[in-house]
Amino acid sequence: MMREASTDDMNAGAPPPREPSQRTLGAQIDAFALGRFTPVQMLETYAARAARFNPRLNAIIDTRLEAAREEAAASADRWGRGAPLSDIDGAVVLVKANIAVEGLPWTAGIRAYERRIAREDAPAVARLKAAGAIILGTLNMEEGALGAITDNPWLGRCFNPWCEGEDITPGGSSGGSGAAVAAGLCAAALGTDTMGSVRIPAAYCGVAGHKPSRDLISTEGVIALSATLDHVGPLTRSARDLRALTQALGGEAMAAGFRIAGARIGRWRFEDALDCDPDIYELYEAVLSGLAEAGAQIIDVKPQHYAYARSRRRGLLISEVEGFAAHETAMDDTPDGFSRTFRDLLHWGAKQGADKVEAAYAAIRACEADALDWFKRCAVVLAPTALEPAFRFGEEIPAGQADLTAFADMAGVPATAAASGLTASGLPASVQVIGPKGADARTIAVAAEIEARAGGPLVPPGY
Repeated sequence: MMREASTDDMNAGAPPPREPSQRTLGAQIDAFALGRFTPVQMLETYAARAARFNPRLNAIIDTRLEAAREEAAASADRWGRGAPLSDIDGAVVLVKANIAVEGLPWTAGIRAYERRIAREDAPAVARLKAAGAIILGTLNMEEGALGAITDNPWLGRCFNPWCEGEDITPGGSSGGSGAAVAAGLCAAALGTDTMGSVRIPAAYCGVAGHKPSRDLISTEGVIALSATLDHVGPLTRSARDLRALTQALGGEAMAAGFRIAGARIGRWRFEDALDCDPDIYELYEAVLSGLAEAGAQIIDVKPQHYAYARSRRRGLLISEVEGFAAHETAMDDTPDGFSRTFRDLLHWGAKQGADKVEAAYAAIRACEADALDWFKRCAVVLAPTALEPAFRFGEEIPAGQADLTAFADMAGVPATAAASGLTASGLPASVQVIGPKGADARTIAVAAEIEARAGGPLVPPGY
């Protein structure tokens, strides 16, 4: 259940004329510039929606509503003077609970850290504030960022807003981030992606998510799972909004677009190795056909070294080894503050031999070599984000859930997930755009094109 910093006056301020769940961040910024409504009104609308929907979703854990109101008032004043700080000034953002937000609990969803209060913002959060963003609070996640469904033993389950009365997972480990954006509880959210933990929730929840190039966005102030593989990345309703968020987070100017006509785009041929839901695959092929009609040249590619399940397991081993190092002292001091499942995974990694661990790190270098090979031939490579749509809690977790997402984390290259439509059962499907290191603006631009051609952004029924 969300812990409110203040629950008084949740509906203060006249709401904007349409629900924020139907407004992209770009549309909000345009409305601020035209004076049609203000960041104060936007914040109050999100706060009211959180009070209405979060008891069902369990996405938001802690809020700083009074501080957010001060930030919103300052943003409204800047817009009133025609002096916004950036293209995200006034954006209401929620932050995954493993990323430090000054004054709020900083736990990574681990009970052992429940009394830890962040003394300062993580650099990623500080950059957003410096750009005028309004930080509303923190979000539910898998314990320690290690997991696939966001069923946290201490914080409770987070539910997917596409569930329509069924208990469907939002994915993990940034499940709260995906659910909050999809439900219209914020304009954007921060997550972390170690083997797909931004992009899989984005896919399951029908929103956009960006895993940046390695080292583009600081991971300081993040309770680490894997210092080697962790990436901080934004989630938004529309892929078009990812560019402004990523630019603010990375502190570097990003090119505005990319020309599809004439571009060489790779089709990741994985069908001989992995099973894919037929609807997901059909929508993936439709995306490729649409890009070909727009003038792109589609080229088939396969990785030479990345070995799907074997490589994914090696990435998991790195996470377990480095996660054990990050939490060893706390596990010794407060063993009951860690679930048995999480603790056993970390201890298993710590027990593995040096040869096995070295082979895992060698897999990272092999992925980097695959990426270099691909991007000599292609501007970007496309693949489904997840091989399946969101599924019910209690169902078996797909073994290969991260088989197509772990590659970009291991290679250190950018990957952007965008909605590609709905399956026959009415659940979101997603395609990820993978590019060479440093080409974040390119993958975001192609993802935005895919989303637009697929009729997105998507809004869950009832939200």
